[in-house]
Amino acid sequence: MFYFCKDCPRQCGVMRPETGSESTVLSGVCGSPRQPVVARAGLHFWEEPVVSGEKGSGTVFFSGCNLHCVFCQNYNISTMRQGKQISVSRLKEIYQELISQGAHNINLVTPGHYSSAILESLADPLPVPVVYNTNGYDSVETLRKFEGKVQIYLPDLKYMDNALAARYSGAKDYVERATAAIREMFRQTGPFEFDDDGMLRKGVIIRHLILPGCVENSLKVIRFVEENFAPDEVIFSLMRQYIPCGRVSETEYPELNRKVTQEEYDVVEEALFNSTIEAGFVQDDESASKEFIPDFDGSGVL
Repeated sequence: MFYFCKDCPRQCGVMRPETGSESTVLSGVCGSPRQPVVARAGLHFWEEPVVSGEKGSGTVFFSGCNLHCVFCQNYNISTMRQGKQISVSRLKEIYQELISQGAHNINLVTPGHYSSAILESLADPLPVPVVYNTNGYDSVETLRKFEGKVQIYLPDLKYMDNALAARYSGAKDYVERATAAIREMFRQTGPFEFDDDGMLRKGVIIRHLILPGCVENSLKVIRFVEENFAPDEVIFSLMRQYIPCGRVSETEYPELNRKVTQEEYDVVEEALFNSTIEAGFVQDDESASKEFIPDFDGSGVL
């Protein structure tokens, strides 16, 4: 059985098999079967405070990706596709196990290329919010299928410069696709709202990771958010956690082979604080550490 896939902006149109194995050569950018492959499931405490809270976010890390950023901190699962294949019924069980552990929400990390299977898993409403945690390179048509099933969208807005997007993520149309996707996410959720405990109940958190030498890109991202959303509509999360990962080295993408400098961060943070954006988060320099990268050991999956 095969699944004809046009779920993401790549529009590969390949026939994805229902299941795969280590010996199976899968085509398409994501290189994934239709049934989900998961690298880790568990309570996660390193998301934004309104998502992780005190009890943790019930996070499911899916393997594979449609973007393949050269600097990805989750490179082993996004590009090398480390993980374990499960069924939709097992995915639903994982949700319930995380909820029983006290998870504030169910947090689906890089879910877009498993959209059909995930939609099946969300056929019955959950008692906690569902978080769609994405790289931002999403199809508006696919996102519309999640309306009413997802309460919180957590997209990256990596680039407002398609030349950078093409070089580092192979996506020369990233800006147009990601901004359209974020507008659709906001259309679905409306302005953010918190519950009585201060946890995010619904809304959009736009994340942006500052890249070395790309300050102007970050300033453009801030301007986009400022110009397209009122101060009380979305939450903005400025991320300082970049460290060289993935394919970044002295020989490959050497311009990215360092952390963001204090001077670079200060320029971006000042622009954020001088903008009309009111709701959001920033990170300190200690966030740029491998200690905050989860161990993708398959725990909580089988």
